[in-house]
Amino acid sequence: MARLFGTDGIRGIANVDLKPTLAYGLGRATAHALLGDGGSLVIGQDTRRSGGMFVAAIAAGAASLGADVELAGTLPTPALAFLAGSGDFGAGVMVSASHNPAEDNGLKVLDARGMKLDDDREDALEALIWRAEELVGPRNEGIGRVQAAPHLLERYRAHRLGLASTIQTDLRIVLDCANGSGGVFAPEILAATGARVEVICNSPDGVNINVECGATAPAALARAVAERGADLGFALDGDADRLVVVDRHGRVVDGDQLIGLIALDRQRRGALRNGVVVVTILSNGGLETAIEAAGGQVVRTPVGDKYILEGMLVNDASLGGEKSGHVIVLDHGSSGDGLATGLELLSVLARANRSVDELAAEIPLFPQEQRAVRVRHKDQWEGDPILRRAIASARARLGAGGRILVRPSGTEPALRVMVEGPDAGLVAELANEIATLAGERLN
Repeated sequence: MARLFGTDGIRGIANVDLKPTLAYGLGRATAHALLGDGGSLVIGQDTRRSGGMFVAAIAAGAASLGADVELAGTLPTPALAFLAGSGDFGAGVMVSASHNPAEDNGLKVLDARGMKLDDDREDALEALIWRAEELVGPRNEGIGRVQAAPHLLERYRAHRLGLASTIQTDLRIVLDCANGSGGVFAPEILAATGARVEVICNSPDGVNINVECGATAPAALARAVAERGADLGFALDGDADRLVVVDRHGRVVDGDQLIGLIALDRQRRGALRNGVVVVTILSNGGLETAIEAAGGQVVRTPVGDKYILEGMLVNDASLGGEKSGHVIVLDHGSSGDGLATGLELLSVLARANRSVDELAAEIPLFPQEQRAVRVRHKDQWEGDPILRRAIASARARLGAGGRILVRPSGTEPALRVMVEGPDAGLVAELANEIATLAGERLN
C-alpha cells in the first residue's frame, strides 16, 4: 500500500481518492496522537469547494475523541501555521492542496510549534488512521466542542501589518491572488507599505482556484504587468505559501534568483544567520556560486519545504527556500509564506533603490530544464533497466559540469526530471528524451 503522506501532507482528488472518511480518521488519529495531553485543534481551509466537507469530517473525528476544535475559516496555510504555533493549540490541520488543480484537496497536519510532522511521526499517525475506529471515544459529557473562530485570523493579520509598517515604498504592484485564500488580506497588507496595489484573480467560486492564474500559471500576471506599466507583479498560489515574482518587463523572476537576492541583501547587512542558505537539490548551481562568492554557504536538502525547515534548524540558518517560490524566513515564521516573501522583497528593493530585474541579474543561472511526466507507476522508475541506462548515458553526455535528477513527485502522479549543465541546447534535448522515455515506460 502506498504511503498516505507525501512531501506536503495527504493529497488526492476530492471525494474520489481523498474521501471524507479518511479526513474523519485523520481527525481521530490527530486527537489521539497529538492532543492526548490536552489542547485543542485549529483547522483552516483554502477556497476549494470541497474544503468545508473535509473540515467538517476532521472536526467530527477530533471531537469524537474529546478534542475541542476551533474553525479558523478560509485563510492562507502560513496563517494556520502561525496560529498552530501560537501556544494556544496542541495541533493544527490545514485543508488545502496548495498549488494543485482545483479538483484536488489535501490535509496538512501541524504540531504545537506550527511545524509539519517529521516522517516518523507521519508514519505513526498514518498507522492510527487505518485503525481509527478502534480508538475509544468518550460519552456525551466528554465529547469535544466544535466552534467557528474567524476572529483568529486577526492575529496573523495584525502581525503582518506590523511587518508591512516597517517598509516604505511607492511601487506599483499587480497582485494575482490565484482565486485562493491569500486574497483574504494580502491586498490590504501589501498596500500598508505604501505600494499601489492592483488586484487580479481574487474572485474565488470554489472551482477556479489556481485555474490559469497564480504562481503556477503566471502568464496572466506577466501580461497585466506589461500592459499596465507596473513596477512588478506578485503571484500567490492557492494557499499563499509561495510567491512568483514578475519584473517590470513582464518577465518571471526565477525562484532561485528570488532566494539569491534576498540572501545577498541579508549577507551584506549581517542578517544571514551563520551565512547559510538552505535550498533543495533542485536549486540552480548558479545560486550556489553567487552565494559562495559573497562569503555565504549553501546547504541542500531533499525536495519539500518541511525538509528545508529541518535543514534550517539543524544548521541554525534564517533563510531557506525552493525555486518554486516557497521561501522561509524564520524572522517572519516557520513556514513558506508568499506574503512575507513579498514584504521581504519590497524591503530589499527599498534599501537598494533598484529594480528586481537588476538585482536578479546578480545571480546568473546555469541552463536548467525541468519536466513533470504524468505516469501511473512513478515509484518504479529505478526498476526499469532501459530508463536507467538512458539516464546514465545522458549523464555521460553532460559531463562533469552537469546534473540530472529524477524523482517521483510527492504530491502528484508524476515523475519529475531535472537536467542542468553548461550547454542549453543539450540540456533541453536530454530533458525531453528522458521525459518522453519515462512516459512510454511507466504508463
